[in-house]
Amino acid sequence: MRKNNPKSQSTELELDQPNIEDYLPDGHTIHQEPRGKLRLCDLLDISPTLSEAAGAIVDDSFLRCFKSIPSEPWNWNVYLFPLWCFGVVVRYFVLFPARVLLLSFGWMIFLSAFIPVHILLKRDNNLRKNIERCLVEMICSFFVASWTGVVKYHGPRPSMRPKQVFVANHTSMIDFIVLEQMTAFAVIMQKHPGWVGLLQNTILESVGCIWFNRTE
Repeated sequence: MRKNNPKSQSTELELDQPNIEDYLPDGHTIHQEPRGKLRLCDLLDISPTLSEAAGAIVDDSFLRCFKSIPSEPWNWNVYLFPLWCFGVVVRYFVLFPARVLLLSFGWMIFLSAFIPVHILLKRDNNLRKNIERCLVEMICSFFVASWTGVVKYHGPRPSMRPKQVFVANHTSMIDFIVLEQMTAFAVIMQKHPGWVGLLQNTILESVGCIWFNRTE
């Protein structure tokens, strides 16, 4: 019967234990101290390794799925860059001034007609509101034209009846202007200060809008 040597077993166990110095950066060593004594510098020596381990956990492949990839420029090549420059010239030096001129022309026509009607026809309230509603449709049409907007209606247009309510998925003022250029209708709107409040109290007041304040 063969007996195992205790010294050989302890030697094999020591060989199986990992060497911590293999996992440390260059220049870092572990100071061997007697059992029961652990100095603070020993923990600080392995702190870079702990930092790298924590960084590997945080920056793993799963978390990279939630990071936005920066967009690559599509126009920095020989054959697309001249076309891109041509598009910049057309957009900002041809189309943009034409749109500003068209919108300014529309505002001049609108104000030159709206102000006299709003002041001179106060006695005839029905006639004043009908003309102002037509003028509101006109200025909204100028807005859509300045955007070079093409509006396409799907299905039959709803007929106008008394006490009729329409619900729209309103996301911006563009939705209101696109719908208003077809038919000047009243809306329920948040009361705003400044120039938007001026438009609400003068121009949009003619279509019978209802204002409210969210703080009340």
